[in-house]
Amino acid sequence: MEKQLYTYKYPHPAVTTDCVIFSFDGNDLKVLLIQRGNNPYKGYWAFPGGFLNMDENAEQGALRELQEETGLIPNHIEQFHTFTDVDRDPRERVVSIAFFALIKPTDVRGGDDASDAKWFKLKDIPRLAFDHDYVFRIAQRTLKEKIHFESIGFDLLGENFTIPEVQRLYEAILEIKFDRRNFQKKLIQMDILEEVETEEEFSKQVRNTNKDSSSKGRKAKKYRFRQEKYEEMKNTDIFKLEF
Repeated sequence: MEKQLYTYKYPHPAVTTDCVIFSFDGNDLKVLLIQRGNNPYKGYWAFPGGFLNMDENAEQGALRELQEETGLIPNHIEQFHTFTDVDRDPRERVVSIAFFALIKPTDVRGGDDASDAKWFKLKDIPRLAFDHDYVFRIAQRTLKEKIHFESIGFDLLGENFTIPEVQRLYEAILEIKFDRRNFQKKLIQMDILEEVETEEEFSKQVRNTNKDSSSKGRKAKKYRFRQEKYEEMKNTDIFKLEF
Protein backbone atom coordinates (compact mmCIF):
# COMPACT_ATOMS: atom_id res chain seq x y z
CA MET A 1 0.00 0.00 0.00
CA GLU A 2 1.38 3.35 -1.00
CA LYS A 3 2.13 5.63 1.93
CA GLN A 4 -0.10 8.70 2.04
CA LEU A 5 1.59 12.07 1.82
CA TYR A 6 1.56 14.33 4.89
CA THR A 7 0.71 11.59 7.36
CA TYR A 8 2.77 11.14 10.48
CA LYS A 9 3.25 8.55 13.19
CA TYR A 10 2.38 11.00 15.92
CA PRO A 11 0.30 10.47 19.11
CA HIS A 12 -3.28 11.64 18.65
CA PRO A 13 -5.59 12.60 21.54
CA ALA A 14 -9.15 11.32 21.64
CA VAL A 15 -11.90 13.93 21.29
CA THR A 16 -15.11 14.01 23.33
CA THR A 17 -18.03 16.39 23.69
CA ASP A 18 -19.86 17.49 26.84
CA CYS A 19 -23.23 19.24 27.08
CA VAL A 20 -24.21 21.61 29.88
CA ILE A 21 -27.99 22.05 29.60
CA PHE A 22 -29.77 24.63 31.75
CA SER A 23 -33.49 24.88 32.47
CA PHE A 24 -35.70 27.05 34.69
CA ASP A 25 -38.88 25.86 36.42
CA GLY A 26 -40.16 29.31 37.38
CA ASN A 27 -38.30 29.36 40.67
CA ASP A 28 -35.00 27.49 40.33
CA LEU A 29 -32.29 27.28 37.70
CA LYS A 30 -31.45 23.63 37.02
CA VAL A 31 -28.79 21.70 35.12
CA LEU A 32 -29.05 18.30 33.43
CA LEU A 33 -26.79 15.48 34.63
CA ILE A 34 -26.46 11.79 33.79
CA GLN A 35 -25.34 9.02 36.12
CA ARG A 36 -22.51 7.04 34.62
CA GLY A 37 -23.21 3.36 34.10
CA ASN A 38 -19.62 2.36 33.29
CA ASN A 39 -16.14 2.91 34.66
CA PRO A 40 -14.34 5.15 35.16
CA TYR A 41 -16.44 7.00 37.72
CA LYS A 42 -19.25 4.46 37.58
CA GLY A 43 -22.19 5.76 39.63
CA TYR A 44 -20.95 9.35 39.57
CA TRP A 45 -22.96 12.13 38.00
CA ALA A 46 -21.57 13.95 34.97
CA PHE A 47 -22.60 16.02 31.98
CA PRO A 48 -24.01 14.15 28.97
CA GLY A 49 -21.35 13.49 26.35
CA GLY A 50 -18.96 10.99 24.88
CA PHE A 51 -16.38 10.20 22.23
CA LEU A 52 -16.64 11.76 18.81
CA ASN A 53 -17.20 9.44 15.84
CA MET A 54 -14.91 9.72 12.83
CA ASP A 55 -17.75 10.78 10.51
CA GLU A 56 -19.26 13.63 12.56
CA ASN A 57 -18.33 17.12 13.62
CA ALA A 58 -18.32 18.23 17.24
CA GLU A 59 -21.86 19.60 17.29
CA GLN A 60 -23.25 16.48 15.63
CA GLY A 61 -21.44 14.31 18.17
CA ALA A 62 -22.71 16.41 21.09
CA LEU A 63 -26.32 16.23 19.88
CA ARG A 64 -26.07 12.47 19.27
CA GLU A 65 -24.65 11.76 22.73
CA LEU A 66 -27.22 14.04 24.37
CA GLN A 67 -30.09 12.23 22.67
CA GLU A 68 -28.69 8.77 23.37
CA GLU A 69 -28.05 9.45 27.07
CA THR A 70 -31.06 11.62 27.98
CA GLY A 71 -33.60 11.49 25.13
CA LEU A 72 -33.28 15.25 24.80
CA ILE A 73 -33.13 16.92 21.36
CA PRO A 74 -32.61 20.70 21.76
CA ASN A 75 -33.17 23.06 18.85
CA HIS A 76 -29.82 24.71 19.35
CA ILE A 77 -26.57 24.21 21.25
CA GLU A 78 -23.60 26.55 21.40
CA GLN A 79 -19.93 25.75 21.86
CA PHE A 80 -18.46 27.61 24.83
CA HIS A 81 -15.06 26.10 25.71
CA THR A 82 -12.49 23.42 24.95
CA PHE A 83 -10.94 21.53 27.86
CA THR A 84 -7.41 20.24 27.31
CA ASP A 85 -5.81 19.47 30.68
CA VAL A 86 -3.48 16.52 30.21
CA ASP A 87 -4.80 14.36 33.08
CA ARG A 88 -8.50 15.17 32.84
CA ASP A 89 -9.45 11.58 31.86
CA PRO A 90 -7.82 8.46 33.39
CA ARG A 91 -8.38 6.38 30.25
CA GLU A 92 -6.22 8.30 27.80
CA ARG A 93 -5.33 11.76 26.56
CA VAL A 94 -8.73 13.35 25.94
CA VAL A 95 -9.71 16.79 24.65
CA SER A 96 -13.33 17.78 25.27
CA ILE A 97 -15.34 20.32 23.28
CA ALA A 98 -18.11 21.64 25.51
CA PHE A 99 -21.50 22.99 24.49
CA PHE A 100 -24.35 24.57 26.39
CA ALA A 101 -28.03 25.14 25.76
CA LEU A 102 -30.96 26.80 27.49
CA ILE A 103 -34.26 24.95 27.22
CA LYS A 104 -37.69 24.94 28.79
CA PRO A 105 -38.42 22.23 31.39
CA THR A 106 -38.85 18.79 29.87
CA ASP A 107 -38.74 15.16 30.96
CA VAL A 108 -35.50 13.23 30.50
CA ARG A 109 -34.50 9.58 30.85
CA GLY A 110 -31.21 7.74 31.12
CA GLY A 111 -30.14 5.76 28.06
CA ASP A 112 -27.15 4.14 26.34
CA ASP A 113 -24.32 4.04 28.93
CA ALA A 114 -26.13 6.44 31.30
CA SER A 115 -27.99 4.61 34.05
CA ASP A 116 -30.06 7.69 34.88
CA ALA A 117 -30.67 11.29 33.81
CA LYS A 118 -31.99 13.99 36.10
CA TRP A 119 -32.38 17.75 36.53
CA PHE A 120 -30.54 19.17 39.55
CA LYS A 121 -30.99 22.50 41.28
CA LEU A 122 -27.65 24.29 41.26
CA LYS A 123 -27.40 24.11 45.06
CA ASP A 124 -27.93 20.33 44.95
CA ILE A 125 -25.30 19.39 42.36
CA PRO A 126 -23.17 16.50 43.70
CA ARG A 127 -19.46 16.05 43.13
CA LEU A 128 -19.05 15.35 39.43
CA ALA A 129 -16.93 12.87 37.45
CA PHE A 130 -13.74 13.80 35.59
CA ASP A 131 -13.16 17.59 35.62
CA HIS A 132 -16.84 18.36 35.24
CA ASP A 133 -16.93 20.52 38.38
CA TYR A 134 -14.56 22.84 36.52
CA VAL A 135 -16.58 22.47 33.30
CA PHE A 136 -19.65 23.62 35.21
CA ARG A 137 -17.89 26.66 36.67
CA ILE A 138 -16.86 27.78 33.18
CA ALA A 139 -20.38 27.17 31.83
CA GLN A 140 -21.91 29.16 34.67
CA ARG A 141 -19.44 32.01 34.09
CA THR A 142 -20.30 32.00 30.37
CA LEU A 143 -24.02 32.14 31.14
CA LYS A 144 -23.53 35.11 33.49
CA GLU A 145 -21.59 36.98 30.80
CA LYS A 146 -24.07 36.27 28.03
CA ILE A 147 -27.17 37.17 30.04
CA HIS A 148 -26.08 40.83 30.02
CA PHE A 149 -25.67 41.17 26.27
CA GLU A 150 -28.02 38.60 24.72
CA SER A 151 -31.67 37.67 25.12
CA ILE A 152 -30.84 34.07 25.99
CA GLY A 153 -32.61 34.26 29.35
CA PHE A 154 -35.98 34.42 27.64
CA ASP A 155 -35.28 31.00 26.07
CA LEU A 156 -35.80 29.58 29.56
CA LEU A 157 -39.26 31.10 30.01
CA GLY A 158 -42.58 30.11 28.54
CA GLU A 159 -44.09 32.06 25.66
CA ASN A 160 -46.00 34.14 28.22
CA PHE A 161 -44.48 35.04 31.58
CA THR A 162 -44.69 37.48 34.47
CA ILE A 163 -42.09 40.05 35.43
CA PRO A 164 -41.53 38.32 38.82
CA GLU A 165 -40.60 35.18 36.85
CA VAL A 166 -38.05 37.16 34.83
CA GLN A 167 -36.64 38.61 38.04
CA ARG A 168 -36.33 35.18 39.68
CA LEU A 169 -34.56 33.90 36.56
CA TYR A 170 -32.00 36.73 36.50
CA GLU A 171 -31.44 36.37 40.24
CA ALA A 172 -30.87 32.62 39.84
CA ILE A 173 -28.36 33.11 37.01
CA LEU A 174 -26.48 36.07 38.47
CA GLU A 175 -26.76 34.92 42.10
CA ILE A 176 -27.80 38.34 43.34
CA LYS A 177 -31.04 39.94 44.56
CA PHE A 178 -32.76 42.84 42.81
CA ASP A 179 -35.14 45.44 44.16
CA ARG A 180 -38.57 44.44 42.82
CA ARG A 181 -39.78 47.90 41.81
CA ASN A 182 -36.49 48.96 40.28
CA PHE A 183 -36.22 45.71 38.29
CA GLN A 184 -39.75 46.05 36.92
CA LYS A 185 -39.25 49.71 36.02
CA LYS A 186 -36.03 49.07 34.09
CA LEU A 187 -37.45 46.03 32.31
CA ILE A 188 -40.53 47.95 31.14
CA GLN A 189 -38.38 50.89 30.03
CA MET A 190 -36.38 48.60 27.73
CA ASP A 191 -39.56 48.20 25.64
CA ILE A 192 -38.77 44.59 24.75
CA LEU A 193 -41.89 43.14 26.40
CA GLU A 194 -45.48 43.10 25.16
CA GLU A 195 -48.38 42.71 27.54
CA VAL A 196 -50.64 39.84 26.47
CA GLU A 197 -53.60 40.35 28.79
CA THR A 198 -56.54 42.26 27.33
CA GLU A 199 -58.30 44.99 29.29
CA GLU A 200 -61.36 42.71 29.49
CA GLU A 201 -59.34 39.92 31.12
CA PHE A 202 -57.77 42.31 33.58
CA SER A 203 -61.19 43.79 34.54
CA LYS A 204 -62.50 40.28 35.09
CA GLN A 205 -59.60 39.55 37.45
CA VAL A 206 -60.37 42.72 39.41
CA ARG A 207 -64.05 41.79 39.71
CA ASN A 208 -63.15 38.28 40.89
CA THR A 209 -60.75 39.74 43.41
CA ASN A 210 -63.43 42.04 44.79
CA LYS A 211 -65.83 39.11 45.14
CA ASP A 212 -63.31 36.97 47.01
CA SER A 213 -62.34 38.58 50.30
CA SER A 214 -59.58 36.01 50.76
CA SER A 215 -57.74 37.12 47.60
CA LYS A 216 -54.48 38.95 48.15
CA GLY A 217 -54.05 41.53 45.40
CA ARG A 218 -54.26 41.26 41.66
CA LYS A 219 -52.89 38.49 39.52
CA ALA A 220 -49.55 39.38 37.92
CA LYS A 221 -49.75 40.58 34.33
CA LYS A 222 -48.46 38.33 31.57
CA TYR A 223 -45.96 39.42 28.92
CA ARG A 224 -44.23 38.03 25.88
CA PHE A 225 -40.75 38.79 24.60
CA ARG A 226 -40.53 41.09 21.55
CA GLN A 227 -37.69 39.51 19.60
CA GLU A 228 -37.93 41.93 16.67
CA LYS A 229 -37.79 44.97 18.97
CA TYR A 230 -34.82 43.48 20.80
CA GLU A 231 -32.93 42.90 17.52
CA GLU A 232 -33.73 46.45 16.43
CA MET A 233 -32.34 47.94 19.64
CA LYS A 234 -29.36 45.61 19.68
CA ASN A 235 -28.33 46.55 16.15
CA THR A 236 -28.72 50.32 16.51
CA ASP A 237 -27.73 51.09 20.10
CA ILE A 238 -25.20 50.11 22.72
CA PHE A 239 -27.64 47.81 24.44
CA LYS A 240 -27.07 45.93 27.66
CA LEU A 241 -29.60 43.81 29.56
CA GLU A 242 -28.50 45.00 32.98
CA PHE A 243 -30.52 45.84 36.05
